[in-house]
Amino acid sequence: MERDQPSLHMNGGQGERSYANNSSIQRQMMLKAKFILEETIMSLCSDSSPHCMKVADLGCSVGPNTLLLTSNIINIVHAACSHLNRDLPTFQFYLNDLFENDFNTTFKSLPDFYTKLLQEKGYRSGSCFINATPGSFYGRLFPSNSINLFHSSNSLHWLSQDPLLGCKGAASLNKGHCHIVSTSPPEVYKAYLKQFQQDFKLFLKSRSEELVSGGAMVLLFLGNHETRRRTSWEIVSLILSDMLLEGLIEEAKLESFNIPVYEPTVEEVKHVIEDEESLFLQRFEVVISAWVEGLNIEGGDDENIRAEIISKHARAAMEPLLSQKFDAKVINELFVRFQKKIVQVMKVEKLESTTFIISIRKNA
Repeated sequence: MERDQPSLHMNGGQGERSYANNSSIQRQMMLKAKFILEETIMSLCSDSSPHCMKVADLGCSVGPNTLLLTSNIINIVHAACSHLNRDLPTFQFYLNDLFENDFNTTFKSLPDFYTKLLQEKGYRSGSCFINATPGSFYGRLFPSNSINLFHSSNSLHWLSQDPLLGCKGAASLNKGHCHIVSTSPPEVYKAYLKQFQQDFKLFLKSRSEELVSGGAMVLLFLGNHETRRRTSWEIVSLILSDMLLEGLIEEAKLESFNIPVYEPTVEEVKHVIEDEESLFLQRFEVVISAWVEGLNIEGGDDENIRAEIISKHARAAMEPLLSQKFDAKVINELFVRFQKKIVQVMKVEKLESTTFIISIRKNA
């Protein structure tokens, strides 16, 4: 069965189902990782003093989180330069995501961002430049030896393609499912792992070539640590399987669809990093968070409200991918069931996710 290449982007715009309005969980993780970003930038500023600091945000998506990162980095560099008694650099930010990403929504917020920057820091427009650099980060994006700092948040668990693409008997390999579930055969795990290893290896090689000598990366992405935790991808797969059995979706559509996400173990990540000899691992932190952490929930502990907000966040991230195979009626029903499933699961287990926060430097 032919499988289409996935087009990965979040829901654009500013509507109720947009990623811009449903990304507070990701924002919370960025705030938790800020101390590692501070450490990394302080180390960078101690070792070098670039006239123009070039920073790339890989998988920037859309919404307030993008410019929150930009603002955080400016503030951290400002504090580092004050501490080291050095002049502030000019900033060049490159916002990267796939071509389908809604860059326009982010750019429409730039005038207010620049106004706030001028009021708070006295930075005029000539002190900070922000550009878009569309394209896949699984490959080269910038000239060699040109970037001081790479940042990527909540992106590297997304794979470059359907991991079962080209596998012998792919349609029956994980039959009735579109992601790894407890009943998936070992071949499915192996296919997902192989795709992650290929993608992450290419990512690191590309970034190593683009970083200046001594440059750095701070990466945040979902992982799997010690106890395997339930994932939203698994829940979606189980619900679609039920809908298939009820005749609500076509078997051919489900057989030709796999969610291209892999949450690797610590060992799997470290193994790929160690193979890229031009880089060295500075810091590796594992953070376990409840799914509801960072959500602004009116109604306190009402499980239905929590489930509704979790469902909205999941839909904002997954709807564009799902819409390539399924119509609006199927997707609406899927997320009605998703919300009900979350309520059921929360009664019997903790819904938690694992995030890896990694700091990497290029050998000087």
